[in-house]
Amino acid sequence: MAYEVTATRRRPKIFDELAGQDFVVATLKNSLEQGHIAHAYLFSGPRGCGKTSAARILARSLNCEQGPTATPCGVCPTCKEISRGASLDIIEIDGASNTGVNDVRQIKDEVLFPPNSGRYKVYIIDEVHMLSNSAFNALLKTIEEPPPYIVFIFATTELHKVPATIKSRCQQFAFRLIPIGMIASILKATCEEMRIQAEDEALFWIAKESTGSLRDAYTLFDQVVAFSDGHIRSALIREKLGLLGLDNLNALADACVDHDSTRAFLLIEDMLNAGIAIEQFIIDLAGYYRSVLFIKAGITRETLLDYSADRFSAKVLEGLKPPQIEHALDLLLTLYRDIRYSISPRFELETVVSKLCWLGQWIAPRELRAAIAEVQAALGFPASSGVGGLPPAAEMEHAQESHEAPIPSFPPAQEQLPQEAQRSLSSRQAYSLSENFDRIMAAKVSGVSTPDFVKSVSSAPYAAEHPVSVPQTGRQEPGIPASMARDAVDGAAQHQGSPQLAPQVERVLQVFRGTVVKEK
Repeated sequence: MAYEVTATRRRPKIFDELAGQDFVVATLKNSLEQGHIAHAYLFSGPRGCGKTSAARILARSLNCEQGPTATPCGVCPTCKEISRGASLDIIEIDGASNTGVNDVRQIKDEVLFPPNSGRYKVYIIDEVHMLSNSAFNALLKTIEEPPPYIVFIFATTELHKVPATIKSRCQQFAFRLIPIGMIASILKATCEEMRIQAEDEALFWIAKESTGSLRDAYTLFDQVVAFSDGHIRSALIREKLGLLGLDNLNALADACVDHDSTRAFLLIEDMLNAGIAIEQFIIDLAGYYRSVLFIKAGITRETLLDYSADRFSAKVLEGLKPPQIEHALDLLLTLYRDIRYSISPRFELETVVSKLCWLGQWIAPRELRAAIAEVQAALGFPASSGVGGLPPAAEMEHAQESHEAPIPSFPPAQEQLPQEAQRSLSSRQAYSLSENFDRIMAAKVSGVSTPDFVKSVSSAPYAAEHPVSVPQTGRQEPGIPASMARDAVDGAAQHQGSPQLAPQVERVLQVFRGTVVKEK
């Protein structure tokens, strides 16, 4: 017997075998049992989800010798002819190759003749959206008032291209993507039928890659079976198809959390030498950080994470915050868009992984803004004042005297402005913020009013006496002595009499003084 692909061999024969389309199945079965047969049906939905199979089952149900019935027998001559595609009363037309008005005119002439041996003459037009406007217009009168023995079944993957005049004359059924878990269970039953051993993880990967299309899952399944030698294993799939496994992704993410760029670069070298494409590398790594973000949000469903939650690195889960994971995803998604125009996609990948090694020190702008607002409230300054408690005019004057770019004014913490969500501060701007906070703390200690005390002073003397090394760039940039900050913080805490003030201000000064916010 000639080989038959799995998608054809396991095509549904009755409605109960149609996976993932409960609403369509229930509606069609009830219509058949009650004898409410429409003259035109429109099936729409993604590829490989059962539209053509449902059309053939409906045609068999209408013409079965036991019918019309919701469960065709499959053994009568009519059912067998329809299964073989030899029935003269079931006409399947490819809408992509019969797009002209002349093809529709031929249908209009044929519907005048009754069915040859069955009860109904059924026209199944696949990819009906490919018909021309003239062809659609020629169909209007025919599908609105056809002879009682004619049934039209249209199938399309692009419902928006079907004219409203056609939709209004048909009963519409929207087919859905099949859940990944259901596809995995169907593949497992297929393996049992074919007496093939398969790991659940390998079948789950095939189901995930099919993106809700059972036909795509069967096609990929046949390909995997061809090189698996009767035993489908996830390790063999990764080796043959050039995929990253979770162990490799955990190792790379651990290196990034440890700030070990040397180990990360060596892991990239080993993975690329194993034959993994750079595009697939980026896709798998982005999917890994997406799963980590879901776990941080409390989601542990395996169908969303691709693996069980306990298999992900605990170091990565503990070492990264959700804003940092979002930043990693943003870097990887941007990288995937940019590599097509790059002179070396590998250089681009290595650069992004180097940035991921400093991901633990990246601070989201909204976190910095919230810290500033918190300290402003603790010091008694209005939230509408400038950065560090300075009025906006004084900030601009200070920026001009120090020859620096104007310092951005942050709104109160409760205001989440989309355009400011992407703002980052350079180390020089962070120095100015740090200097302003030191002056404010000194004013609080001495009791001098802030507007008179705070003056625009150039940062040049401090830059010469107190250089600070920035780890990301290796540059020497101006800083404030740590002793001055500690004295100001301790003095402010005693002056205010509040034990909560010192930790709040220390938090902001610590943010300003290290690497602050790494520039994008």
